[in-house]
Amino acid sequence: LIGSNVSVWDFSQIRELAQLDENTSVGSFVYIDAAVRIGKNCKIQSGALIYHPADIGDGVFIGPGAILTNDHNPRAINYGGEAKSPNDWEKVGVNVLEGASIGAGAICIAPITIGKWSLVGAGAVVTKDVPDFALVVGNPARQIGWVGHHGVRLLKKSKYIFECPKTFRLYEVKNGSMAEMGIQ
Repeated sequence: LIGSNVSVWDFSQIRELAQLDENTSVGSFVYIDAAVRIGKNCKIQSGALIYHPADIGDGVFIGPGAILTNDHNPRAINYGGEAKSPNDWEKVGVNVLEGASIGAGAICIAPITIGKWSLVGAGAVVTKDVPDFALVVGNPARQIGWVGHHGVRLLKKSKYIFECPKTFRLYEVKNGSMAEMGIQ
């Protein structure tokens, strides 16, 4: 199911039962597996690979060459040497929540959730859930800070209060989670 105003560039493959909501852009050489759901206003850059059962929220950016996996324990054959069939493995997915961005060449190892408005740095290997508004980098990915709605690293104002240097919006950490406070 392809929504209105969706653009798909050359040489991309969108499998059966995939859903792409309105105003989404898909670059060249992208693979979107069967039954993957991609929300509205997303941007999937060239060379990205998105495997079922991934679920992509609204307004998500997936950078060039990023990979969202679906098999936590991959094997081509069973113990006896026979080729594995679809019944021989359990697919697990990567869930990417609203507004999140995944940088170029990042690899997200399912099963994980990438939190709302978070930012995964280029080349990161994500092996565990990413909190909302978190900035994660490296292999394995680790949190090095927080970002706001504009994707800009937040500046620490006090122990639990952070500010976006672009919008001056304030964010607060409560019980390890980040939330916007509003403009003051």
